Amino acid sequence: MVRNGLLVFPNLTQLDLTGPYEVLARLPGAETLLLWKSCDPVRSEHGLTILPDTTLADCPPLDLVLVPGGAGINPLLEDRDVLAFLRRAAATARYVVGICTGSLVLGAAGLLRGKRAGTHWMSREMLRAFGAEPVAERVVVDGKLFTGGGVTAGIDVALTVAAEIAGRAAAEAIQLAIEYDPAPPFDAGSPERAEPGLVTDVLNRAATRQRDRAERVARAAQALG
Repeated sequence: MVRNGLLVFPNLTQLDLTGPYEVLARLPGAETLLLWKSCDPVRSEHGLTILPDTTLADCPPLDLVLVPGGAGINPLLEDRDVLAFLRRAAATARYVVGICTGSLVLGAAGLLRGKRAGTHWMSREMLRAFGAEPVAERVVVDGKLFTGGGVTAGIDVALTVAAEIAGRAAAEAIQLAIEYDPAPPFDAGSPERAEPGLVTDVLNRAATRQRDRAERVARAAQALG
């Protein structure tokens, strides 16, 4: 049996969580727990409400700990309780997973030093503040650390972890069961291929959040020493 612990928090990007959840919960014999400070409902950034299974304080030992991303990671970068929990969980976990900007939270917990890591393209360079080497790949594996690109890349990361846990055949069976066979209608899923004007527009809309994130990353990195 493998026990997965997936962090939930206010204003997370729900697909960062639910995509990997759909994969990891299908592992043979898996127990998959949603974790937060309380068991009260948690509202994602666009309104989907998620119910945690257990609290950080009551969380049992984990084989896998996963942090999703989203706008709500900004406060977590300086949340001592969350960062302390992640350090404890990661010390004994066999797999440490960061989805999208969840990787930055792992960095703020001191878990990325000297590691290759990925995250959403808008925040990739922020990984350097935590001593990581940013990698522009959809899935990045460095030892027991599994990270990758933004949002939808979380499914790829989770399938990669699933293959490590249960073997390629089991991971492929999960992929087939969820019919994960992406063929997007547009070729605008990365800043390298999207029209420059579209990239500028997306960056402008995210500017306030990104400024706040950069400031918090700098403080979190300073706190690590």
